[in-house]
Amino acid sequence: MAQDLVTTDSLDLDPIGERNLDDFVTFMVGGQLFGIPILMVQDILRLEAIAVIPLAPPKVKGSINLRGSIVTVISVRMCLGMGERAEDADGAEETDMGVTVEQGGNLYTLLVDRIGEVVNVSPDCYEATPRTLDAKWRDYALGVYRLDAQLMVVLDVERMLEIEPS
Repeated sequence: MAQDLVTTDSLDLDPIGERNLDDFVTFMVGGQLFGIPILMVQDILRLEAIAVIPLAPPKVKGSINLRGSIVTVISVRMCLGMGERAEDADGAEETDMGVTVEQGGNLYTLLVDRIGEVVNVSPDCYEATPRTLDAKWRDYALGVYRLDAQLMVVLDVERMLEIEPS
């Protein structure tokens, strides 16, 4: 009794009911939802102490020690021209949150206001970056996804991590 081996193309597998979903880690900056591909994310952090780096460009908030590695912290707010985050109404500053990514063999943490959820979205919801988006934001956007309640801007992490000479 010989058994026939049946092979299937991996593209035929559809374990959750929809093909080719794009997965993003989301976060909020200034009330706007942003996302980066989940495969780029190394860590999600609550940042306690950020060491200032003298003479660093304005978007470099400083550095942190992450399990023995020195990690550069990049302020998404400064990249997008939003300025520093205001204090809470009671005078206490919100806890800094960070999304750590690897680029060119180095670790970087993107400083954000609040971490969101991991979302799975259909490529059908994707649109090119709208021309009406602020020019500064367009420089760092790969495109947008129209979600039920809001627009998610997909950040170009490579571009955000470029450090221009002063």
